[in-house]
Amino acid sequence: MAEKAVASAAAGPRLLDRLRARIRAKHYSLRTEQAYVFWCRAFIRFHGLRHPAQMGGPEVEAYLTHLAADRGLSPSSHGQALSALLFLYGEVLGLQLPWMDEIGRPVPPKRLPVVLSVQEVSSVLAELEGVNRLLAQLLYGTGLRISEALRLRVKDVDFTHRAIIVRSGKGDKDRVVMLPASLAAALREQLAQARALWADDAAHDRGGVELPHALARKYPRAPQSWAWFWVFPQDRHSTDPRTGVIRRHHLFDQSFQRAFKRAVQSAGIARPATPHTLRHCFATHLLQSGADIRTVQELLGHADVSTTMIYTHVLKVGGLGSRSPLDALQLPPAPMMQLPKSDRKPPVNALVFPELPSA
Repeated sequence: MAEKAVASAAAGPRLLDRLRARIRAKHYSLRTEQAYVFWCRAFIRFHGLRHPAQMGGPEVEAYLTHLAADRGLSPSSHGQALSALLFLYGEVLGLQLPWMDEIGRPVPPKRLPVVLSVQEVSSVLAELEGVNRLLAQLLYGTGLRISEALRLRVKDVDFTHRAIIVRSGKGDKDRVVMLPASLAAALREQLAQARALWADDAAHDRGGVELPHALARKYPRAPQSWAWFWVFPQDRHSTDPRTGVIRRHHLFDQSFQRAFKRAVQSAGIARPATPHTLRHCFATHLLQSGADIRTVQELLGHADVSTTMIYTHVLKVGGLGSRSPLDALQLPPAPMMQLPKSDRKPPVNALVFPELPSA
C-alpha cells in the first residue's frame, strides 16, 4: 500500500499541494491549513526528505519525541503536530494503519485565565486610541474573539435591536451578542469611514471583498455590495493567500495585538494580558455583576457549560472568595523589612582575580 502511495505521489501533484487541497475540501480554516502544512513539512525535513508513505509509526513517534524532549513544545502544540500528521496519513495518503490508533495524545493541563480588574481594563483602554480602542472596547463589551470582531460585516451590526450577529464563529456556529449602547456612536463613525473606502473601491471598480462558501458565484454582485463590506477594513488592498486575488481585506490581528501589548505595558500591568484577556474579563465581570452562567455561556458561544464554569473558579479567590485565616489574627505592626544579609563571603577569585573575557 505504501508503494502505491509513493507511485501516485510521483505521478500526481506535490504532496503539500494535495494536503492543501484536502484541507480546503474539508472546509478547514486558513490558519489550520498553514499549521498542518508547517508540521508536515517539518516532519519530512526531520527525516531527511523521505516521503511519508515510506515511513510509519516509528518515524512519527521519533518526531513527536523530538518535539517534546528536545524542543520542549507545549502539549497543545504537540497535539497539533500529531493531528497534522494523522490528517496527512489518513486523509491525503489514505493509509489507515494500526499504529495511528496507538499513538497517545498529550493531555493539555488546565490553566486559569488571566483576568484583569475593572480598573485595570479601564487603564488599558485609556492607553489605546482610534480604531484600536474601538476594537478593545468591542472585545470587552461583547466577549467576541479577536477573529470574530475583525470579520464583522456591515450587515451583522443591528443598531435597531442593539445586537451583533457573529457568523461562523468557533465550531462554525452563529450566535448573537449585545451591542453596548456606549459604542453605538463610535461604531457609526467607524462605519462612515468604512463606507468611504467602499465608495472608493466601487468608483474604481475594484474586486470587492471575500465571500464564504462560493457565494460570489451565486450572487456575483454581493462582493461589491455595502452590506458585505468589512466593519474594520484595511486602508490598502492585499493579495488573497489562497486565490491570489487582489482585494480589500479586514484588519490584521497582529497590528492590534502589538498595540494592545504596548497599552498593557504603559498601564503598568505586569500580568501577561492579551486581547483574548478581554474576553475572559467580559465573562468574569458579568458573573460578578450577577449574570446567570447560562446567559454567559450563550454569549461566549460555549457548547458546554463546563467550559464557562472556569470563570467561577476565578471568583472563588481574592476578595470574592473565602477569607484567609491570617486576616483574623491580631498582630502588632511589623517593622520595615530589610533584605537579609548573607553570612557567606564572596569567593577570593571574585575579589582578586575578576573574570577575563574569553579570547
